[in-house]
Amino acid sequence: MISEAQFQNELNLIIQNAIREDVGDGDHSSLACIPKEATGKAKLLVKDNGIIAGVDFAKMVFKYVDANLQVETFINDGEKVNYGDVVFHVSGSSQSILKAERLVLNSMQRMSAIATKTNSYVQLLEGTSTKILDTRKTTPGFRACEKWAVKIGGGENHRFALYDMIMLKDNHNDFAGGITNAINKTKEYLQQNNKDLKIIVEARNLDEIKEILQSDGVYRILIDNFNFEDTKKAVELIGTKCLTESSGNINENTIRQYADCGVNYISSGALTHSVYNMDLSLKAI
Repeated sequence: MISEAQFQNELNLIIQNAIREDVGDGDHSSLACIPKEATGKAKLLVKDNGIIAGVDFAKMVFKYVDANLQVETFINDGEKVNYGDVVFHVSGSSQSILKAERLVLNSMQRMSAIATKTNSYVQLLEGTSTKILDTRKTTPGFRACEKWAVKIGGGENHRFALYDMIMLKDNHNDFAGGITNAINKTKEYLQQNNKDLKIIVEARNLDEIKEILQSDGVYRILIDNFNFEDTKKAVELIGTKCLTESSGNINENTIRQYADCGVNYISSGALTHSVYNMDLSLKAI
């Protein structure tokens, strides 16, 4: 996984690029009608129910826009919220509050939706040892925030990107001339380039599970698009030789049954690609 310093750098890049995109050479609506010296106060109002996420990110945005803005927090990341709740107050330059408003809202609305979705899956897995993972099916340029939201919701992060873990999927295996060749070439590559990356290998059927198990050094096997019966058989075959992960069209109706098959992880792209933003607003007070 990426380091904390790398993660913080990704967040900073998100903020810098978003402000560049949204503000450009100035927020002329505010500059036109609000005096530079004017100060004000606004509240982050919840108009939905769920798990709030992005509070700490909002503080980063406010600080980037204007270090003098003050935030008073009433509800923290990961806490349940209901319609009418006030998450925080922000006070200071009126122009600065308005400059940061849209980025704060866009980010928190999406992050809260992801945290809420993730938390619902976590609750469905309660009582099992299975953990929920995200995927790389994220919004381009906003991945760090979306993966942060998954953790806030109680889930765990899969690899962050292509560079921090090896994942040999069906296309890799086919292009490499088979699973065994792909694994062997990968181990050679890691040794030659002095890289210490975990290896995950995808299996499409039980025969491929058996082939993967012939090779050492595999961290986790991705049991992809298996039915319940074959997933149980795969888990039995794998035993304690490596970790197991189920994926492929797993939803609220099937996630518990896959967990009951005994897999260590379930990965779901739906955590980040199929959510509806939580309704939030920033209102002057």
